[in-house]
Amino acid sequence: MAVSELAGKPAPREMLVNIPRLISAYYTQKPDPNNPAHAVAFGTSGHRGSSFASTFNEDHILAISQAIAEYRASQGTTGPLYLGMDTHALSEPALTTAIEVLAANGVEVFVQEGRGYTPTPVISHAILTYNKGRTEGLADGVVITPSHNPPGDGGFKYNPPSGGPADTGTTKIVQDRANELLREGLKSVKRYCIDHALSLDNVHQYDYVTPYVNDLANVIDMDAIAKSGLKIGVDPMGGAGVGYWRPIIEKYGLNIEIVNPYVDPTFSFMTVDKDGKIRMDCSSPYAMASLIGLKDRFDIAFGNDPDTDRHGVVAPSVGLLNPNHYLAVAISYLFQNRPNWRADAAVGKTLVSSSMIDRVAAGLGRRLAEVPVGFKWFVDGLVDGSYGFGGEESAGASFLRTDGTVWTTDKDGIILDLLAAEITAKTGRDPGQHYQDMEAKFGSPVYERIDAPATVEQGKILANLTPDKVTADTLAGDKITAKLTRAPGNDAPIGGLKVVTENGWFAARPSGTEPIYKIYAESFKGAEHLKAIQEEAQQIVSAALGA
Repeated sequence: MAVSELAGKPAPREMLVNIPRLISAYYTQKPDPNNPAHAVAFGTSGHRGSSFASTFNEDHILAISQAIAEYRASQGTTGPLYLGMDTHALSEPALTTAIEVLAANGVEVFVQEGRGYTPTPVISHAILTYNKGRTEGLADGVVITPSHNPPGDGGFKYNPPSGGPADTGTTKIVQDRANELLREGLKSVKRYCIDHALSLDNVHQYDYVTPYVNDLANVIDMDAIAKSGLKIGVDPMGGAGVGYWRPIIEKYGLNIEIVNPYVDPTFSFMTVDKDGKIRMDCSSPYAMASLIGLKDRFDIAFGNDPDTDRHGVVAPSVGLLNPNHYLAVAISYLFQNRPNWRADAAVGKTLVSSSMIDRVAAGLGRRLAEVPVGFKWFVDGLVDGSYGFGGEESAGASFLRTDGTVWTTDKDGIILDLLAAEITAKTGRDPGQHYQDMEAKFGSPVYERIDAPATVEQGKILANLTPDKVTADTLAGDKITAKLTRAPGNDAPIGGLKVVTENGWFAARPSGTEPIYKIYAESFKGAEHLKAIQEEAQQIVSAALGA
């Protein structure tokens, strides 16, 4: 993909979304139940869309909320439902719609006082805190967010009592019921007007901030950060974390400067991403250009996406750390500085994350648990402490409390931010410097994701390949050591193909929304070798599809 001439530059005013028109479309545009493009579709992170495209409208949220109310009743989930939203413009009307439906269904709903914003990890933390020691009357939650997606998008995801993203079995039940409700004209949807809903005894105004902030000392060495006097910069990027950093500063006495304390649904303060769109991706050097430009003002700095489940760490030594690089540093540090974790606690990674993590895990003598793409695969391991860490290449991760018990089962950008400060405070070196040490020890990998064309039918074939369809014996001059269509860590289908050699690998997965497949590739032998891997990857995939 060519880099836009606007990439890394302030967003021009003509690019900003028309918020009144976007909200109007939420209420006035009706999805066609006979149009598959308008249907409720739960991906790895819930249902997403835009009101302009008739893919995220009031009817969708009415149907999904009713489907969730029915599902939790069928599962005997009778505890509170923790409901939160991020700062996207469509999140506010969707929150109102959800409250109206959940209240009418008799669900005990907890929303932030003053209808404020709630990060994804805070919802997970609230669910797990409530459910600790309970076997019945369990809590679950909903987060209204399209993550880092552009300002005109909306998203809606369900977290069951495990606190993390719902598995595909659950989301299929909710998705199918929601689409059934759309087809029947929403006749079975129960709903109260918002004023009546908010007056009911089962709808509660709740302080999410204080319990989460007070508990941070049990997952991060906050005293070490405070005593170090580190000068820290944080950019919430106009997201749900904006209301959390001031209480963190006050509670722990940290020297933090909030460089952007504002919420603006147009996200007009953003610099444009690589493809010329406004996207609050804290792992993108283009979207993070403003904070990167301030790196020399701080000992460490970081940003988050709108629902605060992702992290972007800016170090004076290197600028914005590549997400894979920081995951490797975090893993190396944590497993050497958390003595109360289980001795057999594994390192969890997605199969498209860097093999640097494999080498770090081997150096630590820790089991590597390589799972398919999606944070839901880390939930069980984090709950029982058998995974000390779970991380995705897209800058999302969580890890255990210092005593080895679960913190969150969803990605937590706040603790990954604060971990970067802890690392810097306790070692006297920033994470970028630590990664340079790793390269000297393990080699210097080159990693990239590219797209290749594929029809819908080819995508289906790719998602269901078996290793015997790959006939090649070598990849970019190296002997192939593994051909994977199931994840080594849990034997779950990966929805694609991964081919591994001693010095590199590629993984190919079909897109769920576009006529392409994604090729993730990495080489420990340099850029030319990586290019050879990418070229041969397309040949290997084409041959497998043909077979």
